[in-house]
Amino acid sequence: MDARDLDIVTIGRSSVDLYGQQIGSRLEDMASFSKAVGGCPANIAIGASRLGLRTGIITRVGDEHFGRFIREQLAREGVATEGVRVDPDRLTALVILGVRDDRQFPLLFYRTDCADAALEPNDVAPELLARTRAVLVTGTHFARPASAAAQRKAMTLARDNGGRVILDVDYRPNLWGLAGHGAGEARYIRSETVTAQFASILPECDLVVGTEEELHIAGGAEDTLAAIRRIRALTRATIVCKRGPMGCVVFPGDIPTRLDEGITGPGFPVEVFNTLGAGDAFMSGFLRGWLRDEPIERACAFANACGAFAVSRLLCSPESPTFAELSLFLAEGSPHRALRHDARLNHLHHATTRRAQATPIMALACDHRAQLEVIAGETGAARTRIAPFKVLAVQAASRVAGGRPGFGVFLDGGYGRDALFAASHAGLWTARPIEQTGSRPLRFEGGGSLGGRLIEWPVDQVVKCLCFYHPDDPLSLREQQEQTLLVAQDACRRIGREWLIEIIAGRHGALADDTIPRVLDRLYAIGLKPDWWKLEPQRSEAAWIAIGETIERCDPLCRGLLVLGLDAPFEALAASFQASAATHWVKGFAVGRTIFADVARDWLSGRIDDAEAVDEMAGRFAALVAAWLGREESVE
Repeated sequence: MDARDLDIVTIGRSSVDLYGQQIGSRLEDMASFSKAVGGCPANIAIGASRLGLRTGIITRVGDEHFGRFIREQLAREGVATEGVRVDPDRLTALVILGVRDDRQFPLLFYRTDCADAALEPNDVAPELLARTRAVLVTGTHFARPASAAAQRKAMTLARDNGGRVILDVDYRPNLWGLAGHGAGEARYIRSETVTAQFASILPECDLVVGTEEELHIAGGAEDTLAAIRRIRALTRATIVCKRGPMGCVVFPGDIPTRLDEGITGPGFPVEVFNTLGAGDAFMSGFLRGWLRDEPIERACAFANACGAFAVSRLLCSPESPTFAELSLFLAEGSPHRALRHDARLNHLHHATTRRAQATPIMALACDHRAQLEVIAGETGAARTRIAPFKVLAVQAASRVAGGRPGFGVFLDGGYGRDALFAASHAGLWTARPIEQTGSRPLRFEGGGSLGGRLIEWPVDQVVKCLCFYHPDDPLSLREQQEQTLLVAQDACRRIGREWLIEIIAGRHGALADDTIPRVLDRLYAIGLKPDWWKLEPQRSEAAWIAIGETIERCDPLCRGLLVLGLDAPFEALAASFQASAATHWVKGFAVGRTIFADVARDWLSGRIDDAEAVDEMAGRFAALVAAWLGREESVE
């Protein structure tokens, strides 16, 4: 029995990529950037993991914020990080990239004495290589003696353990010292020295993958077929020639007289948006088939489809498809040449790559603004005291959480600014409202550009939007609110934020068993697919069952729904918790005024101090948590 628990370990570069967001601009004129994990081996480790392979990586990162980001993101992606060494003396590598047009993609490598370039043989642990069925080395890391020795050690260890060796030629002339810093986009400069280096590596490989230009440098010839023949003279490896929009050609054995007489994998007719990272996505897809001993033709289909996804999107590793995306695309294709405009694929990508989230979510909701202003007015307190009260609410939630996952808060960015900071430091799940309090028809707080405001929010804050919507509202009102919700969803998706729709129907009409299911059916029908729903308590188990069936039918990738409180007494909330157990789609609760309203009145009037306010809110929140957990135990 094979005890190896990893399919592949990659070795070499890992960087932070900063992608210019102004498409068609010079790097000189870029005004803002998106951040992602980059570097060929890191991209492949992430891409292959998303496709279901068990991956690991050997690299170095700096002992600083960007190094931590790479390690954390690799772990989130399911990549084994035991081989990631933290270098106390060097900074994490940095790459600046842009899209000038559909043929020019300028990039700058900030790699002077960077962490991953200092990789050395001692960084390669035999224990890690003993766990993998294959190791992937990259051409760039053979450019320096120490990192070359590290890769050779990894190759030897893999072979000694019966593993396979994969070479991604990954030729960057300026990283071999053949071009200046500003020539990062250059893909080919002839060099006998580089070719000789590859000649010493190729005999130890089982798979060699490169573009036509990369095979030219590896084979030492500028005719592609001649270069492949020279490579074949040195190795019996399967050779894969990437040909961009024309797909790929694979040579598992003897080299034929014509390039297209190899095993061909046709490309996909998609719009080219950005070619950077396409080769890494291609490799991830090919490995998904090759490492599982699937037919070469199947591996080519995986590879070319992954490459098509990559060239149609902006970033590198974040844009790699999951196996669910890949399977849907191969089975049904897309009506869009620009895959980034395919709403179905985009939703599947978002839902299958978002961060893991513990459930249940047990949240203290204190995003109320108007209600606290009323209490302040009734007690004669200045509104400026609302902000410190919200900080006390966070302290109460944090005390009950005790560092456990699944606890959260709802907080606004006005009175709750300092409370948001406190919630972040406490590690609480956080949702933040965008609606203007009490607005019907729905309006956004603050006016202006919603997307422009959301870009300033931390990525782990869930965008929450409350809409007072009843299925029997006048058509014009429903359509106006629906359009506003669609605008909110578009803003959230464009900048990669999760979002939650809160629906309150009972305030403006009867709340029957089919009321909320009708609302959800309609909102799903117009294309709304929030990560979360937040719904008022239902009067029967039948209503909850119908709600769950609607979510299951319309968006089985939804995270679930939370039950809100509506200032109900504790006993009523506990009963609503029990009724909601009728469907597994209810994943928690978010209760506010039942916890804080009386406490806020006493604190704002001076009848209790800070400690007493925190104690009282913590006690009430803890009681609701106990009621919820008791509900879950009864379900089990």
